[in-house]
Amino acid sequence: MRKIVFIISLLITINVSAQDGIPPVGLWREHLPYNSAIDVTAGNGKLFCATPYSLFSVSLTDNLIERYSRVTGLSETGVSAIRFDEAGEKLFIAYSNSNIDIIYRNDIYNIPDIKRDNIIGDKNVYNIYSFSGNFFLSTGLGVIVIDGNRYEVKDSWFIGAGGNQVKVNGFTSDATFYYAATEEGLKRITINSPAPGNHTNWQLISGTGGLSAGPCKNVFTIQNRVIVQKNDSLFMQNGSNWSLLYTDGWPWVSSSVAENKILLCQRQISGVSRVVILNPDGTINRLLANTGAVSFPRKAILVNSQPWVADQFACLSRFEVSSSAYEQYMLNSPQGIASGEMLVYQNVFYATAGSVNDAWNYLYNGDGVFSFKEGSWANTNRYRFSQLDSLLDFICIAVDKRDETVWAGSYGGGLLHIKPGPSFEIFKQNNLSAVVGDPLSYRVSGLAFDNDNNLWISNYGASQPLRVRKADGSWKNFSLPFNVFENALSQIVIDDNNYKWIVSPKGNGLICYDHGASVDDTNGDKWRRYGTGTGNGNLPSNDVVCVTKDKNGYIWIGTNDGVAVLQCPELAFSSPACDAVWPIVPNGNFAGYLFKGQEVRSIAADGADRKWMATRNGVFLVSASGEKVIYQFTETNSPLLSSDVKKIAIDGRTGEVFFATSKGICSFRSTATEGGEANENVLVFPNPVPPGFSGTIAIRGLVNNAIVKITELDGRLVYQTRALGGQAVWDGRNYKGQRISSGAYLVLVSDDGRKERTATKIFFISK
Repeated sequence: MRKIVFIISLLITINVSAQDGIPPVGLWREHLPYNSAIDVTAGNGKLFCATPYSLFSVSLTDNLIERYSRVTGLSETGVSAIRFDEAGEKLFIAYSNSNIDIIYRNDIYNIPDIKRDNIIGDKNVYNIYSFSGNFFLSTGLGVIVIDGNRYEVKDSWFIGAGGNQVKVNGFTSDATFYYAATEEGLKRITINSPAPGNHTNWQLISGTGGLSAGPCKNVFTIQNRVIVQKNDSLFMQNGSNWSLLYTDGWPWVSSSVAENKILLCQRQISGVSRVVILNPDGTINRLLANTGAVSFPRKAILVNSQPWVADQFACLSRFEVSSSAYEQYMLNSPQGIASGEMLVYQNVFYATAGSVNDAWNYLYNGDGVFSFKEGSWANTNRYRFSQLDSLLDFICIAVDKRDETVWAGSYGGGLLHIKPGPSFEIFKQNNLSAVVGDPLSYRVSGLAFDNDNNLWISNYGASQPLRVRKADGSWKNFSLPFNVFENALSQIVIDDNNYKWIVSPKGNGLICYDHGASVDDTNGDKWRRYGTGTGNGNLPSNDVVCVTKDKNGYIWIGTNDGVAVLQCPELAFSSPACDAVWPIVPNGNFAGYLFKGQEVRSIAADGADRKWMATRNGVFLVSASGEKVIYQFTETNSPLLSSDVKKIAIDGRTGEVFFATSKGICSFRSTATEGGEANENVLVFPNPVPPGFSGTIAIRGLVNNAIVKITELDGRLVYQTRALGGQAVWDGRNYKGQRISSGAYLVLVSDDGRKERTATKIFFISK
């Protein structure tokens, strides 16, 4: 069991759409989807709602919302079930990987035993029942008992035939017995049995007393009467007999009990859904069928006679006691996770949700394109705009600097132009070509605007896979001068020479193209393909995954076997050829090539030209030259949502670094920003520095790599540093490592070789 202190996140009401502000330097925030709800529970004046990624709570008195995630202290991303124990005032969270957290007041207690156990079988938690300080987990293995006071696994009951594993769908108790609804039927055992872990002590009830044999989907008690769900019907126990309580012919999603009522979530194949609220005698008390709030109900409960519905598409809704009016809780968030390209332009973060598999086949992801501006998310996809119904798997994105409109590439659906309104232009057969052998698939896999405002397009699999939409709106297509397997082109980066660097997946290497002075005149076109081997590019591998340009104009190349750097891109077409070099990282008395043996999926340069790199083993920050690892973030040593990192994008103005992981988007406020042209509008945060502050003090608005001195008012030097890009950071201590005294201090800034001047003051406040 591990205990950690829970950090309360910023509270926002349902009427506020903006997410919490940019975190201080060195801290994190999450950008998880909160638009789909799967479970709901209540206690201590709050309603808790689980999403497939995390959870949030709603105060029952003032509608204040709290978000709970790894950033606020949870152990995992990905929730399977939740349950609040009123008696113990504890929230039980079961994760999709079988890890467990229990929140008690402001502490989180982690119980990783089930996750870590190497037992083979289905360890998923399907239902949670609390009783006498214990939590009884219905799992694919059997029943697992958690001691809610000692925060540990108390017992495991494998109650399948012969002592084997059996999936348990529900669990309850009355005054005499424990009941387990299993795939083998309903089973029970006396509460005071000395050996509940012995399967022979469990009695199989199904097949007797009017309850047919076969799986049972749930079991619960109401007014001390046991109710079992068999298929899509409810049966009530009467002594040793069972009688039909309720059935209606609808397919059921879930059943639950609250405030002496039974709540059924139902959904037909056509999508028509409803929530049925039953009295204890099986008569209908109320029907909820408002399509705005009940489109795919996953769980429903009652709190003070008000129905709350967790819905897969409509998130969370609270209905009035005696009317069909409802209040919906849709948190400001992206539609889903991001697997495609991301970028930041003019302080707006853009991400694409689509992805392809290793064979570069589409995966039918319809979540579309996300944008994040001034704390608010906008989602553009087929769910919100019917005209985009054929556009799936958006994997690349670009912004036109002339009007800041967005262009997004669908892998199979063509090219989308998102204009204000929003309104849309879709480009397919008239401008793109379908994949050979797949005549309805227009695969856009890379986008980039060049220095002349031409939009370059990778048209994966087409006979002419490189396309350009010129600044005047006309189009031109290009054939490759060499054989490329599957005509596979993807990410495009434009360098300072206006050369096009194009990733060619499927082991084709990296392609560089120069059209010379005119796009239309192909006589002077130059092409080169980079691969392994001296004189051929000297890449670590022909399997190139990503490419980026740094502030020196160098081309950084990520492969499935490490990193290479082209430090002479202007000589790409020279003879002899300009080959890449492999950065070497010292490690004690040894040295090794940067990320040798690892797949580097994304590279981004920050304001200090340091490189952030995404791998399946976490995210790394390396020095500008790539010869030193500065940070390594994984899900075990940081709030990073997952060590499986796909893409990286950086907001150069704030230094915030965005990570797309397999479990969602999160961001980290780093120490480097883009430098300005002059040391003007210098900003210190926090200022004044509050008592007891132990975080990082950031000094922003500096020229690139400025020298920063902190002095007392009489000029005595306290500390000196150099800016990382346009931002310097300080821990509030002098050269001796001592915390400085309260008072005012000067911030003196100078460029290399320029006169020093006073930029601002910092104030420290004592207790």
